[in-house]
Amino acid sequence: MNEGLNKVILMGNLGADPELRYTGNGMAVLQLRMATNESFMDKNKELKERTEWHNIVFWGPRAESLAKVLNKGDGVLIEGGLRTSSYEKDGIKRYRTEVIARDLRFTGRRPLGQPLAGPEDDDGEPTQPGAGVPATARLGKNGARGRPPEAPLLDELPY
Repeated sequence: MNEGLNKVILMGNLGADPELRYTGNGMAVLQLRMATNESFMDKNKELKERTEWHNIVFWGPRAESLAKVLNKGDGVLIEGGLRTSSYEKDGIKRYRTEVIARDLRFTGRRPLGQPLAGPEDDDGEPTQPGAGVPATARLGKNGARGRPPEAPLLDELPY
């Protein structure tokens, strides 16, 4: 019998400061709200942006340590799996889908209101990931932001 794969990788920005709580038996639970943005061309060939919000949860000692360093606006890459639960409110059954996170990596901080690729600092270095990459490399088919070019494998790096 084949086992399934439940894996999610998200890259975006935290939309609020993290909330650290503890269960009845003292287990740490860290809840994050994360926004991911997607740019696309609509049928009128106008560039549109869509923001999707995600609920992220870390458990245990990792939750406590991350609560000390994460802040609203931080750019992060989250890896984990989806978990959907249900509850009843006012006689209506509701569902909540969360990402149960296993790993987090910092991708840099994007100041609120700034575009994904920002200008250069006075020292000539890009201020945001992808800022130094030509627009043609950042944009995919029909002007939509796509995945960055594939990084070479470690065996292919010249040393």
